[in-house]
Amino acid sequence: MIQKKAMLIDISMCVGCNACQDGCKAENKLAPSEEKRLSPTAYTALSEHNGKFVRHMCQHCDVPTCVSVCPVAAFTKTAEGPVLYDANKCIGCRYCMQACPFKVPRYEWASTKPRVQKCIFCAPRITKGLQPACAEACPTGATKFGDRDELILEASNRMQAEPGKYVAKIYGQKDVGGTSILFISPVPFEELGFDTRLGDTPMPLLTLSAMSKIPNVVSMGGVMLAGIWWITNRRAEVQHYEASLKHDATSKTQE
Repeated sequence: MIQKKAMLIDISMCVGCNACQDGCKAENKLAPSEEKRLSPTAYTALSEHNGKFVRHMCQHCDVPTCVSVCPVAAFTKTAEGPVLYDANKCIGCRYCMQACPFKVPRYEWASTKPRVQKCIFCAPRITKGLQPACAEACPTGATKFGDRDELILEASNRMQAEPGKYVAKIYGQKDVGGTSILFISPVPFEELGFDTRLGDTPMPLLTLSAMSKIPNVVSMGGVMLAGIWWITNRRAEVQHYEASLKHDATSKTQE
């Protein structure tokens, strides 16, 4: 039986050294520069919140929304945990960007042959029995790689051993159905920019559940109206976000 892999990130131990991003960039042959947020050339990034540092990367959801919305199966979920992306299948619809609850996928706006870019959890390394490059590069032990169940147990043990040090939550254990990237924190996750309103149900299952409860005679119209409402609001949000990314890409190219 294949054991699901995960990474446990202890925010109390992160010193913001950026070694994780350096290791990631070296492994993926990306330009060696410090970037404060995710981009086509930064699959992992660090943000600071009142002296606490937070890792940003693909969460590798147990039931990924990007996989469920992709019309050409460019995204796939492996048994070990990584969510992979096949650029050869991608048609550039960017549904993945609109659907991702963590706003992870990035688009190569500055490229003549743009692709979506994101962390793939160092899947080739995991297959060889190695740990992801970011975990290997971490000098403080803030990032630990291993079997998901064992890491959840370790996180629980740390919180029980020092109840005053951590908030009583493992972010990613149940959020949106569970993720392969887990966090424990000394301060409430909302103060660090985490979205704690996502719920525990995988987002693709929310759609199926809603459709199953709607009478057949009104299901099409109801779902269509709900879909239009969600897409309109989500598209406006994503367009605003994409505009900022385009601006960053243009500025970077001019530099």
